[in-house]
Amino acid sequence: MEVDPPFPAGQPVPQPPVASGRPSPWPVVAAVLTGCWTVGVVVVGQTGGWLADQVVLASGLDRVVWLWPATVLFTVLLVGAPALTLALLPRSAAVRAAGRAWLAAALVLGALGLLRAIPPVHHEAYLAALAATAGLAALVLRMLGRRTAAAPPWAPAAAPPAPAATMPATPGTSAPAATLLGAAGGLALLLPWVWVGALGGLLETVLAGVAATAVGVLAGELLDGAFWSRLAVGEPPRPAPSVLVGGLAAGVALLLLAAGVGQSGAQLPLLLTLPPAGFALAALHLAARPPAATRHHRPASPVGPTPGAVDRAGPTPGAAAGGPEAAVRPAVRWLVGLGVLGPLALTDPEEITLVLAGTRDVPFWVAAAAGAGLAVAAVLAVAYGVLLTRGRRPSRRVAGVTTGVLLVAVGVVAVGAGQPGLHGERLFVVLREQADLAGVPATTGRAGRDARVGEVHRRLVATAERTQADLRRDLRRLRLDHTPYYLVNAVEVEGGPLVRAWLSRRPEVARVLVSQRVRPLPAPAGRSRGTAPAPAGPEWNVRMLGADRVWSQLGVDGSGIVLGSSDSGVDGGHPALAGGFRGGDDSWHDPWNGTRAPTDEGGHGTHTAGSAVGRGGIGVAPGARWVGCVNLDRNLGNPAYYLDCLQFMLAPFPPGGDPFTDGRPARAPDVLTNSWGCPSIEGCDPGVLRPATAALDAAGILVVAAAGNTGPYCGSIDDPPAPYADVLTVGAVDRQRKVTLFSSRGPVPGAAKPDLVAPGDEVLSAMPGGGYATLSGTSMATPQVAGVVALMWSANPALVGDLPRTRQILRDTATPAVATYASATQTCGGDRNITGAGLVDAYAAVRAARG
Repeated sequence: MEVDPPFPAGQPVPQPPVASGRPSPWPVVAAVLTGCWTVGVVVVGQTGGWLADQVVLASGLDRVVWLWPATVLFTVLLVGAPALTLALLPRSAAVRAAGRAWLAAALVLGALGLLRAIPPVHHEAYLAALAATAGLAALVLRMLGRRTAAAPPWAPAAAPPAPAATMPATPGTSAPAATLLGAAGGLALLLPWVWVGALGGLLETVLAGVAATAVGVLAGELLDGAFWSRLAVGEPPRPAPSVLVGGLAAGVALLLLAAGVGQSGAQLPLLLTLPPAGFALAALHLAARPPAATRHHRPASPVGPTPGAVDRAGPTPGAAAGGPEAAVRPAVRWLVGLGVLGPLALTDPEEITLVLAGTRDVPFWVAAAAGAGLAVAAVLAVAYGVLLTRGRRPSRRVAGVTTGVLLVAVGVVAVGAGQPGLHGERLFVVLREQADLAGVPATTGRAGRDARVGEVHRRLVATAERTQADLRRDLRRLRLDHTPYYLVNAVEVEGGPLVRAWLSRRPEVARVLVSQRVRPLPAPAGRSRGTAPAPAGPEWNVRMLGADRVWSQLGVDGSGIVLGSSDSGVDGGHPALAGGFRGGDDSWHDPWNGTRAPTDEGGHGTHTAGSAVGRGGIGVAPGARWVGCVNLDRNLGNPAYYLDCLQFMLAPFPPGGDPFTDGRPARAPDVLTNSWGCPSIEGCDPGVLRPATAALDAAGILVVAAAGNTGPYCGSIDDPPAPYADVLTVGAVDRQRKVTLFSSRGPVPGAAKPDLVAPGDEVLSAMPGGGYATLSGTSMATPQVAGVVALMWSANPALVGDLPRTRQILRDTATPAVATYASATQTCGGDRNITGAGLVDAYAAVRAARG
């Protein structure tokens, strides 16, 4: 039967409106300016936030919890406002699509950035929160995308598609091939991290993988089919302009996403590697489209598409989930997910720090991986842009082979050139009961001191053996690797948050701390060497103390006294130190690397040992002998490593020996120099090493420790062991006897700190390899005070082990030092909390010790 024609005969068929004139360029200009503004705000905000974190860390101040939440919220405001304007006002569909994507990415940055309020030490908790937040954000974006894609019930029915344009078919890349190429790009971005990085613990690694997956899914929702279709230039899309425009818009969105992924420092390499990948994704979007011959096209108007036509007619067919335009979504997920996996799983954010920046350590290798990732992303952008938009495109088989080759390469590099295995943090379990050392006889002199050390060692070991028995049995049953200690009744255990929760509930456990472990490097950090020549005579600091007069006028050089150095090590072959090594099989311990002879890569320990006992004019007590231990090989330690060395000093043992059964208390050194502190970032709390220094004090072993270099702030003597009352804490002065601004100061609760000051500014001493160098710090001042004690006890052996009398002599004979202040109002409660008792006077102290 006949039906009425849709339009009466003789009436013209309505035609779609045609834009008059050229489209206004101002929306495009606004988009470019907004993109540049966004890049600047994000880069400055993220870099500045990390630097602020590092300044706080280096200054010894408490972590600023609100720093990152405030930074990201401020960034969201600065970026979100112009992005919202682009999303609402321009008539250009492409500009509005870019604005919407940037606005969504800015809001995602705000949500993810708030997670940095979680302390970095709890990395597993952060990764779990990141995975949950990213997954929730992806779900919200998916729901919003579906609502946007659905036509409202009052919308007119879609017109039947126009006949297919008559044009030759060109070979296309299928959607599965595009997905494989996205995975190949992600593996290429992962490759540098597999080479230079190392995995953490098992749970940490699993959570990093889950978080990376969630971030990849989130990226797929941010850069969905509607985003790419609206940014395509021309219909059918012209390849080069579409890749350029789509890549720029996607790059800005990926920059915002990258800024929210990872703890402070881990996001910085992603700012370099993810944005250039936007161009590769733009090319993959074109490759995932069906061949031109099978697509339907609307007739193009003479002046191009009508501005805003896409928005008025709804999304481009297929832009919703499941359509051909959305075929690039899996490629986005794979590329971004694998791209962020490297920084999340193969680096520890606490190690991306300026504390390690002086050598070829983690920050150097992270920068190398970021640079390599940037190069890889650029190559991907160019290669995919050329291969997928011109000429014959790769087939699914070619894409699969490429992905397979890269997957094998990642595995080979991880096992070969990389650092295979798990290298997570450990747990430091402090038991409730600590040894009772009351009543240990306070005998002095060599024989009396040795008897005290033996009694203290016996009580400590007995307490640890008795109270740790059940815990150690359960740890063996669960096959959890562990190391017991007795100087502090504690056990270091392999495990993560679940093990920590189990340990915390045990009745014999007082608290469980995270014992930080620095991850291995792809190559040694390199040895620090000095370039200064050997001094012609006693150095200025030695003369300021009067130590040279002690040698020449009193005939005392420290002979008969043994000094213990816990530091980065000691170069046992240095001319100024080789002759002073005590020798034997119990004078060197290296819990970091297991070396059997004195060695030092960092140089800090060689320098401090030289200032204490070095010969040739650099050391205060050149006649004393020394023993050494490595507790700070890479400038980041943990409670267990610090305790390893303090325990070795109480009762030295041979290599491979058991400290509990093979310790030799009679071989304990007399005085210990400790130019280190254990801040919270390394896992210490204020009292964790308190039982250790109390035990050494009870044994008659004098512990000398650096005040720290976090001045001129008041109350900056806060990292163990410097605040402890039974530790002789040393600040630093310059050549004018003024306390240096970097020298930490009191007040300290329950004690007056520092105890004394000594020269610590531009001090010349030994460095590995036989050279010399000038360094500054309270680290340089501390060994000189230990050297003065060695001179005192050498002059009067009856004082050995008499710690109260030794401290009193040092205070009574000290000379005035000049206090310095951060400001006129920051006097730290008086000069006593800045200068201590004053500047050590070796000559006067030795004379008083003899008297």
